[in-house]
Amino acid sequence: MSLVLAFLRGIERVGNRLPHPFWLFAGMAVAVILLSELLSRLGAFAVSPVDGDRIEVRSLLSPDGIDVIFGDAIENYVNFPPLGLIVVMMLGVVVAEQTGLLNALLRGSVVRVPAKYMTFTVALVGICGSVASDAAYVVLIPLAAVVFQAVGRSPTLGIVVAFAAVSAGWNATLFVVPTDALLGGISTEAARLVDDDAVVTPIANYFFNVGSAVMLALLITLVTELLLRKRTAGMDGEESAGDELGSLALRSAERWGLVAAGLTLLVAAGMFLAALVPEESWFRGEDGTVMASPLVSEIALVLAIVFLAIGVAYGIVAGTVTKPADVPVYMAKGIRDLAPVLVLFFAAAQFLAYFDWSGMAEVLAIRGAAWLGDLALPTSVLFVGFIALAALLNMFITSGSAQWTLIAPVFVPMLMLLGINPETTQALYRIADSSTNIITPMSPYFVLVLGFMQRYRRDSGIGTLVSLTLPFSVAIFVMWTLFFLGWYALGLPLGPGVPVH
Repeated sequence: MSLVLAFLRGIERVGNRLPHPFWLFAGMAVAVILLSELLSRLGAFAVSPVDGDRIEVRSLLSPDGIDVIFGDAIENYVNFPPLGLIVVMMLGVVVAEQTGLLNALLRGSVVRVPAKYMTFTVALVGICGSVASDAAYVVLIPLAAVVFQAVGRSPTLGIVVAFAAVSAGWNATLFVVPTDALLGGISTEAARLVDDDAVVTPIANYFFNVGSAVMLALLITLVTELLLRKRTAGMDGEESAGDELGSLALRSAERWGLVAAGLTLLVAAGMFLAALVPEESWFRGEDGTVMASPLVSEIALVLAIVFLAIGVAYGIVAGTVTKPADVPVYMAKGIRDLAPVLVLFFAAAQFLAYFDWSGMAEVLAIRGAAWLGDLALPTSVLFVGFIALAALLNMFITSGSAQWTLIAPVFVPMLMLLGINPETTQALYRIADSSTNIITPMSPYFVLVLGFMQRYRRDSGIGTLVSLTLPFSVAIFVMWTLFFLGWYALGLPLGPGVPVH
């Protein structure tokens, strides 16, 4: 245990020295500018395996490069794929959050569950809780402590179960969430370094996500019941949570609001199917297929409308929406909350645009793919190596979108040239990003969870939290990787119309 704590302290020291992600991307943009000049002078090139063309690195310090830096800066930002996707989806999701729908869903999902199903329920709700964004951490984790204590179990155990589930669920859930749109947009931008027509949709990993969500809920339950239940026995104080549990129960208006939201969701699903099922439907694609439909290719807008509709339906019945003007006010609140992401995207968009225009991305991808091809590594070894590397980076760069923006332009094209779909590489990244979220002190939620634990055990420290979350982290890394390798071996599709091979 002392070695683990020493290792984590070292990570904390190194991580604290890393700059803000904005400056990280700004610095990398400057590095790309300087490196493009050097490689251009050295005559760096690669031969395209597609058409045999010679691809040379172009200097960003040339007249054309200067035009890219200054003349195209606004265009680079506006055309950054994740930008529009995340803004549009959040316009709908934030209404569902601000009206109280997501909060009520989280509370109503676990308060009345029988004790013997409590662990699995908290795990599954936590995994699906990423639909509520950061609210899942703030609402579900303390709620899990209360309901665990109410059924005679350790509240600390409830805290770590919910923490593990929400962190894992950030990349695997039963629903399509803003994270899917964000990752898909970044993957699209990276894939277009090789294929100009590549598109990775928000539902590209949906089938794999659903299977992973159920598997992870079962895995978290097994680790809890077989290992951590005994570890936390007698760990906490005797503080009663009965009154607090009662305050978390849904009010009558909230229950009726959930009914209204559910009915609205059914109507929306019916309309969606009615628009796509008829063979002569105007909503099908030009080739007459469902997958080419604008309702599927632009699923982010459809989801935003659905979240908006169910949020408004809940709010009207529950009393949190009293006039039409409330809705745009809630939407504006969501855009304000996105401000840090929008700032980060400006630097990330410039970095990717420079990397693309210079030709360094293609040269690196072609040379790297050739090197990996010469090594003749088994595909499974290649997959495990990528997951391990990304999981290690996640200990320092805890923002999943920031890390994916950083490594996708290298690994997505490189693996595409080895015949691996960008959707497959994205699925691998999901595993890596989730597995170490719960053990890195760099995560702001790590400190939040530690504060929740200290309510029940005042002497809880980093070592206490790590000792309880490390088994989850190892189990998620190993079993989710094996789950993917099995999925890949069976050739199961990752999402609608998305083959794994």
